[in-house]
Amino acid sequence: MSTEPRGPIDSSRTPRYAGAATFARLPRLDEVGTADIAVVGVPFDSGVSYRPGARFGGNAIREASRLLRPYNPAQDASPFALAQVADAGDIAANPFDINEAVETVQAAADDLLDTGARLMTLGGDHTIALPLLRSVVRKHGPVALLHFDAHLDTWDTYFGAEYTHGTPFRRAVEEGLLDTEALSHVGTRGPLYGKKDLDDDEKMGFGIVTSADVMRRGVDEVADQLRGRIGDRPLYISIDIDVLDPAHAPGTGTPEAGGLTSRELLEILRGLSSCNLVSADLVEVAPAYDHAEITSVAASHTAYELTTIMSRRIAAAREAGK
Repeated sequence: MSTEPRGPIDSSRTPRYAGAATFARLPRLDEVGTADIAVVGVPFDSGVSYRPGARFGGNAIREASRLLRPYNPAQDASPFALAQVADAGDIAANPFDINEAVETVQAAADDLLDTGARLMTLGGDHTIALPLLRSVVRKHGPVALLHFDAHLDTWDTYFGAEYTHGTPFRRAVEEGLLDTEALSHVGTRGPLYGKKDLDDDEKMGFGIVTSADVMRRGVDEVADQLRGRIGDRPLYISIDIDVLDPAHAPGTGTPEAGGLTSRELLEILRGLSSCNLVSADLVEVAPAYDHAEITSVAASHTAYELTTIMSRRIAAAREAGK
């Protein structure tokens, strides 16, 4: 029996638009048994504060990912040959009970992580980052966090609710899930409720790289700064697609003008390829507001870069262990 990873369907034999839309046309988890990286969807958006629809984001990203190819020249790696990557399907969370949904996502993530897999999670709204972080921390202890987003997501409550897409990282700090020496928001911008939002965020330990900072300083300098802050700590990356400007990601629930370009986001991620990325999520793709799959295409390429970073790290660890 071959020990080589099973990769995507051969597009020279089966057209990209044919067959099941797994992520990057990879095998399902039940077809390979175990995986080094499990791509899993969470079709949940009951925590949104403005436009709904992110429950359909995971499948939209999968559809757009049909065009991804096996070799990533930007990172000089073939991620699906370096590690077994498989599509683990969706975590079905209760759309009418946020507390139960959070528990369901955490339990399912626990099960996947316990197999030894790293997670590439496709949301869904940003509420799901909290249970995912809880699961990752069971395995790695408090993690460094890079949070790419137009918004801080460190607010306290909305309408008295503690679990929403605007509160996951405040809860994560309160629960001791994060290494407060290595926390950064990237791409933030737009109006706030008041200056206290920034003051509270700073007290939690977050650094901020705004979208204007990226524009003025450039992606290489920003990536260098982030790598220096993270070091070799176990790293979790959480990406809200609204970190991109609405020109690059119109299909999202809370768009803000003045965001990153898709090129800037991808280049910053490529600059983090040496980091110890243990899992990641990509959330808030709402295809009902998208045009010509602009948002889903950007999201699929973003997930591809994150998967490549994890695959390279897994392969390097195996080589070192020989």
